[in-house]
Amino acid sequence: MKDRLIEFGYRAGWRFVRTLPLPVARRLFRAAADRAYARNGPGTQRLRRNLQRVKPDMDDLLVRDGLRSYARYWLEAFRLTAQSKQFFLDSFGMSDENYAELKSAIADGNGVVLVLPHVGNWDAAAAWVVSNGWRMVTVAERLKPEGVGEQFLAYRRKLGMEVLPHTGGPRAPIEVLAERLQEGYAVCLLGDRDLSRNGVEVEFFGGRTKMPAGPAILAIRTGAPLFAVDLFFTETQTRAVLRRITPPTEGALDVRVKMTTQLIADAFAVGIADHPQDWHMLQKLWL
Repeated sequence: MKDRLIEFGYRAGWRFVRTLPLPVARRLFRAAADRAYARNGPGTQRLRRNLQRVKPDMDDLLVRDGLRSYARYWLEAFRLTAQSKQFFLDSFGMSDENYAELKSAIADGNGVVLVLPHVGNWDAAAAWVVSNGWRMVTVAERLKPEGVGEQFLAYRRKLGMEVLPHTGGPRAPIEVLAERLQEGYAVCLLGDRDLSRNGVEVEFFGGRTKMPAGPAILAIRTGAPLFAVDLFFTETQTRAVLRRITPPTEGALDVRVKMTTQLIADAFAVGIADHPQDWHMLQKLWL
C-alpha cells in the first residue's frame, strides 16, 4: 500500500503540477521547503551536516536555502516534459567560451564525458544538450518502488536521453558507454556519490569519501574529453560552468583512475563551494 501511495504521488505530481500557474506552483514548493526546514527531519539534518563540511561557519539559513533549491528542482522536473525545445535552450546557459569548447569537443566525433555532482537541475542540463542536437546517454540507478523508477525512466527518455540501468541490464553500462563515445555521444554521469561500493576513495572538503570510477575509466580508455560540470540556479536559469579534466597519461591504469577521480572531486569542490545552496546532497557521503 505504501509503495502504491508513493507511486500515485509522483504520478500526480507530473500530471498536476505542470497545470498550475507558475507563480502558484512556486509558492507551494517554497512553502513545502520551509515546512521541511522547520520540522528538521532526517533529510534536513543530513543536508545540514553535509553543508557544514562545505562551509563550517555557515549561517543555518543556508540549509533553508538548500531545501528551497531542492524544491525548485522538483518543481521544474514535474514541468519539464511540457516545455518546448526553445524553452530548454533559453532557460539554460553557460559562457560563450564553455559553449564553444563543448561544441568543438562533440564535433570532433570522439564523444565527451560530462560528470557532475547533484547540483542545480541536471535534467534541465540534459534537455539542453539534446535540444542542441547532440545525442546523449546516461545511467540511472534502479529506484524503489519499481513504479517510481519506471516513471523516472519514462520522464528522462521523454526529454530525449538514452537511459541505461545501473544494474540488471543485458550488458555492463561501461561497455555500452564506451561504444556510445565512439559514436560521438555526450555521456553524462552523476559523480559525487558511489552506488557500486567499489568506488575510488578521494579527499573531499577535508574528509574521505568514495566517488565512482566510471567517468575516469571512460575518459582514459577512449580518449574522450572529460569535463566536470558545475550547475547552479539564477532567478531565471540553470547555469553551467565546465572545468576540463586532463587525465595523466603515464602509470598503471588504477593509479591514473585514482588521480583523475581526485581531479574530478577537486573540481566539484570548487563549484559546490561557490553555490553550496544548490548542492542537493541529502544522503550520507563521507566515510
